Amino acid sequence: MSELVLINVSGRDKPGLTSEITGIMARYDVRILDIGQAVIHDHLTWGILAEIPDEANAPPVIRDLLFRLHSLDLQVRFAPITEAEYQQWAEGRNRACYIVTLLSRDIKAQQIAKVSEITAQHGLNIDNITRLSARPSLNPADNRIACVEFSVRGTPADLDTLRTDFLRIAGEMNVDIAFQEDTIFRRSRRLVVFDMDSTLIEAEVIDELAREAGIGDQVAEITERAMQGELDFSESFTERLALLKGLDESVLQTIAARLTLTEGAEHLIRSLKALGYRTAILSGGFTYFARHLQERLGIDYIYANELEIKDGKVTGQVSGRIVDGQRKAELLAEIAEREGVSREQVIAVGDGANDLPMLSQAGLGVAFRAKPLVKESARHSISTLGLDAILYLIGFRESDTGQFFKAE
Repeated sequence: MSELVLINVSGRDKPGLTSEITGIMARYDVRILDIGQAVIHDHLTWGILAEIPDEANAPPVIRDLLFRLHSLDLQVRFAPITEAEYQQWAEGRNRACYIVTLLSRDIKAQQIAKVSEITAQHGLNIDNITRLSARPSLNPADNRIACVEFSVRGTPADLDTLRTDFLRIAGEMNVDIAFQEDTIFRRSRRLVVFDMDSTLIEAEVIDELAREAGIGDQVAEITERAMQGELDFSESFTERLALLKGLDESVLQTIAARLTLTEGAEHLIRSLKALGYRTAILSGGFTYFARHLQERLGIDYIYANELEIKDGKVTGQVSGRIVDGQRKAELLAEIAEREGVSREQVIAVGDGANDLPMLSQAGLGVAFRAKPLVKESARHSISTLGLDAILYLIGFRESDTGQFFKAE
């Protein structure tokens, strides 16, 4: 009759330890039911669930392991496991798996405590905790981004309440927390679509145009209400655009030259391109500025509003259909079909109420530094870090992506 034994080893890591330990087990034809290892600051924690085929072999296996591990200055603990305990554990592995991603400038114990508290309250058990970001500096001021990923299992009674709880503690601690099901699509996204104004760039271009026309405050107030979802986007856009009638065409170049990319935008786009992703701008702004970004960042597709200009002056109108929230969702679907990918493989990023339709259509919709209504309505949000934090939401480590992943 076989015997099940859980073996835990800890101590200073050394090359060849796994080979040493499993080599001893191999002499007794031990079957490996589960295995895991973690190394933190050169300190190893190693676990293996073994099935020893003949109960009589258990003492010799344990004796040989004890002798060798003691000589290597490692601590070891053996725990017998019953068949019933094993069966219960194995069945639990079939429960739904989720990924909780904690993003911050610097990871604190309180943040880990709160995340683990919420998961436990909702009946989820943590399987693994992994740091995805690089090892931090001892000086917190030097750290640009930190990320820890939790793999959890269980069946939450109410996913909406769970997400609300995560959103609440994220606001309290000034961190970002993403909760998503761990499906085959999570690391197989192929297309990323972005809003432009206040997402890829740190400005609302229509407000910049209005400042040049001397009506900045008037237009900015309308823009803010539209982004908050208080006004219909198309109607407010038409109203703001009409106020720009007569503006000199030369102003567009002046504004384009001073546009500032959002933190992490260039880093994110460069990494996505190196990884083979396709990218698009779906903007309620203007094609003149979208083309400027396309040339600068290498964006594959751009869709925005064509600002009408006659005799060197802005007419206060656009050519063609206004790119509003509904149009953004349609364009997302069209590009995905053209690229031969499912909507589950699409990431959408935006900040305003007019971005909600495309965020809801994408497999991963991210509200970026968004208005309260958008942040509460979207499934995921990033408020405290730059755009490149999205790389962690799709499971990449800094070490995965090599030299192009490094920040500027």
